[in-house]
Amino acid sequence: MADASPSDLKESEFQSRGTRFLRMTPGQLYVLTSALLVLMNARLFYGSLKLQTEHVGLWFSANGFDEAIQGTRATWWSAPLDDVFIHFDFARATARGFPFQWSEGNGYSSGGTSLLYPFVLALGYLIGYRGLNFVVWAGIVACVCTFATLLAAKRLFRDLPPWTCLLGPAFFLSTGVLNWSLFSGMEVALFLALWGLCFVLWDDLVRALESGRVAPGATLGLGLACALLVATRPEAALLVAVFGIAVAGFCWKHTAGRKTSSRVRSMLTALFVIGLPGALVMAGHLWANKVFTGDSSAAGALAKLELHHPYLRSDQVLDAWLFHISYQVRRVAEYHFSAVPFLGYVVWVLGLLPLFFRNTRRYGILLWLSLVLWIVTVALNGQVRWQNERYTMPAVAWLMLAVALGIAGAISWALARPPERWTARAGLLGPVGLLAAAFVVTQVPRFREQVWFFGRASRNILEQHIRAGDYLRRAASPRPRRVMVSDAGAIPFVSDLPAFDLIGLGGYEGLPIAKASRQGVGAAVELIEHMAPSNRPDVLALYPSWWGTFVLWFGRPVHEFPVRGNVISGGASKVIYDPDWSPLEHSGQPFATTRGERVVDELDVADLLSERAHGAQFDQPAVGYVDMKMLPDPRFPDRDLWDAGRLLAPGFSLSFQLRAASRERGSLLIRVAPPRPARLEVTIEEGPSQIIHFEPGDQWQEVRVALPRTSKRLSIRLRVLEGDLHLYHLFSVGR
Repeated sequence: MADASPSDLKESEFQSRGTRFLRMTPGQLYVLTSALLVLMNARLFYGSLKLQTEHVGLWFSANGFDEAIQGTRATWWSAPLDDVFIHFDFARATARGFPFQWSEGNGYSSGGTSLLYPFVLALGYLIGYRGLNFVVWAGIVACVCTFATLLAAKRLFRDLPPWTCLLGPAFFLSTGVLNWSLFSGMEVALFLALWGLCFVLWDDLVRALESGRVAPGATLGLGLACALLVATRPEAALLVAVFGIAVAGFCWKHTAGRKTSSRVRSMLTALFVIGLPGALVMAGHLWANKVFTGDSSAAGALAKLELHHPYLRSDQVLDAWLFHISYQVRRVAEYHFSAVPFLGYVVWVLGLLPLFFRNTRRYGILLWLSLVLWIVTVALNGQVRWQNERYTMPAVAWLMLAVALGIAGAISWALARPPERWTARAGLLGPVGLLAAAFVVTQVPRFREQVWFFGRASRNILEQHIRAGDYLRRAASPRPRRVMVSDAGAIPFVSDLPAFDLIGLGGYEGLPIAKASRQGVGAAVELIEHMAPSNRPDVLALYPSWWGTFVLWFGRPVHEFPVRGNVISGGASKVIYDPDWSPLEHSGQPFATTRGERVVDELDVADLLSERAHGAQFDQPAVGYVDMKMLPDPRFPDRDLWDAGRLLAPGFSLSFQLRAASRERGSLLIRVAPPRPARLEVTIEEGPSQIIHFEPGDQWQEVRVALPRTSKRLSIRLRVLEGDLHLYHLFSVGR
């Protein structure tokens, strides 16, 4: 018999492989499908990024002309959100030995949105992903975590026909907006992967309880996984509660026959073991925030949550919360889920299906509890409407899994009906199929839009933030010592300069910048007075439209980085300024003192540190709006004097404590610059009140009020009787 030819062997081998592929189990096919869909979607989104950014580098590269002549391409990676680079800043600092610091040398920062994610990214830095190649590492992490989420999600289809599990990856990755967030470089993919780990461990534990064979350490394993979930996103605390309460409920149910005290003990033990690790993470974070920043709330919460808005009443906070809940549901349904208005609500309808079938109800309840609790939690965030609704995306992920599970449950129910009951099958599968098809067809335009949006947003960040950082790194002369930015991560990352974040997410030596900035830019500038002149920013990289007169008073524009076709940046141009801090030099010194007088104590109104030290309090909430002025210095008419203050409306009062002169009677100097007539009531130590009249004038005034001689701190109350009055500075002076 003649030997087979090489071509015959190749054909036989090909046929053998094809036969093996056809013999793949649903589980194996699920793994292959998940991997392929993750890679295909990643290729679409990162391909869009490179398509729109690969030539941008030539426009501003130092060697751009030579590269263009030689036909080479500048390898400039970017990301669709500047917040991605904030994670990169934390990660690089971590890899360099400065964990929990946004900018190396600034000290502890509570402004990171995730405790764990920067450590995951830091691994990339250590193995060689440096500079903008950090984006590549973030993409690898996103792909691995998305794949891991899908592997965990297969457990949802455990009690259904095996092949229905293929609906999981198909629907999970069907929405463009979810893919956008998964591959953006933010922590969403890692968070969902860890939720998947918690889900699998929870499911194993529950089934073990049902069978009466609980493995030692299973409960603790779930608790540790929940701690990782909380460390990735602190909003996950309520999700941990869901896992814990569910396990406690199963403990009660499956210990029937025991004494009530024993059953209660098993429930409480489960709750304690599952919840304690996550609670320790939360408590440790709050403790570190309090110790290193003076406020237990994280800087991100102070800057973004409506609960911490200084000028909103409780009813306004409630209204904002309800609006943001409604907004999330409407936005994803009326825009992201479908190109046809309102047709996107079919996704919410399909997502309810698993609640109606016995073999899907348990997982359906878990998914719905997760997404509802997530939506109501992130609704506290005033920025939930921005950045392509990225804060809502975990809820969207759970909703899409609920849709896949519900359709699979409907198919399982229909297959279980007797053949003669074809009308029941058609009555369920027909509408479900039509709704699913309507979603898929009308999602296609939105998916394409998100692919394009991913690339364009990345190009915007490259054109503006990365260009500005590259300029400061290579072109600015002399090289700056510290750059002031506003919630910008790419500029300090690319320039590798120490930075000062005017919004406060970055942090600087424990200064309460986030809380101050939320009250007004003047309060944030007051904190710059606490910095040594040599440490103050010597270059500003800001949006001029964000900060009112601040950049006009303190900055001289030297360079501008406009963005073309802006879809994500906070302004049309990022402007580089050369700052002048001289108006701050004499702000803390009174100009109305007489010969021989000295300052005994001072309250710098709108300076949070000074207000805290002097027990400053307003008698009503949501008052004391911060404003600032820069007027000629009465001592040096050719110089300007800057100060920030708080507005007191008629009937509102400010109480505080000041030290007075102990040798003889001293005085209280009240710095104002009233635009209209005003009357102020001054009460010292519950004594008789004094009424001070202020005449309007576009110049600084320091009005004198007599103080008693004492060695203790005086309790003083200022109440406005007529006119709106800004109080800027209060000095206790004496000889």
